[in-house]
Amino acid sequence: MTAERKDRWGAGDLYEPYVGRWSRLVAREFLAWVQAPPNLDWLDVGCGTGALAETILRMAEPRSVQGVDPAAGFVEHARAHVTDPRATFEVGDAQSLPVESGRFGAAVSGLVLNFVPKASLAAREMARAVGPGGMVAAYVWDYADKMELMRHFWDAAVALDRAALEADEGRRFPLCKPEALTALFTAAGLRDVEARPIDAPTRFRDFDDYWTPCLGGQAPAPAYAMSLSEERRVALRERIRAALPIARDGSIDLIARAWAVRGRTAG
Repeated sequence: MTAERKDRWGAGDLYEPYVGRWSRLVAREFLAWVQAPPNLDWLDVGCGTGALAETILRMAEPRSVQGVDPAAGFVEHARAHVTDPRATFEVGDAQSLPVESGRFGAAVSGLVLNFVPKASLAAREMARAVGPGGMVAAYVWDYADKMELMRHFWDAAVALDRAALEADEGRRFPLCKPEALTALFTAAGLRDVEARPIDAPTRFRDFDDYWTPCLGGQAPAPAYAMSLSEERRVALRERIRAALPIARDGSIDLIARAWAVRGRTAG
C-alpha cells in the first residue's frame, strides 16, 4: 500500500527474505485466534506475496480465497507461488475494494492497514465485503516496541542521524497499537472488537542473514538503508551489529510482535 512517504513495494523476491518469512509465522497464530468456520469465502486485503492467503488455504479449509493488492509485482508473485485453484489474486485498492458487498464470510489483512492512506476507509470496505455475522480481522507489526528486527535498525539509524526519525515506522504508524486498532474497527461498525499481541520468534543464522535483506530496497527500512552513501550504510551496519544479541555460534534470536484485531459484522 502507498503511504505519504511513497514506500517502495512490489518486488516479492526482495520482500520475502526481509519480512515475508516472519509474517508467515504470525499468520498461523492469527488464523488460530480468528477461529473462522470451514468452507468460507475469504478476502485477503493487501495480500502482498500471498503469505496470509497461503496460510488460510493450509489451515482454514476455505471454499475460496481472493487476494487484492495495489502492487502488480506482488500480485504476480502471489499468482506464481500460490497455485491452489481455490485462490485468485488481483490488483486493487483497499480503500475501494473491487468486490460485491456481503460477498465473503471473512475478510482479513496482514501487515497492511498502517500503509493505507485512509485506514478508516479500508476498515469500512472490509466490513462491507463481509456478510452478516462474518469475521473481519487484521494484524500489523508492533513497530514501536517488540518488532525487534526493525526496532534495532531504527534505533541505530536515529542514533546516527536524527533525520531518520521521519522514516522510523515506530513513529510514523500510531495505528499499530491495540487501542488504535480497536477504535478503528469499532468506528467501522464492527461488533465484539478485541485486540491481542502475537509474538513470533525470528532466528537469524548470522549477521549476514539479518543484514542482507535490509539491502533489498523494499519497505521503509531497506529503502532508507539504500538511500545512504556507502560510508553511512557501513556505519549503520556496524552500529546495528554492535547492538544485536549475537550468540557465540553467530546466531541472533529476536522477537517479532504483531498486534491483531478482530470483530464481527452486524447480523
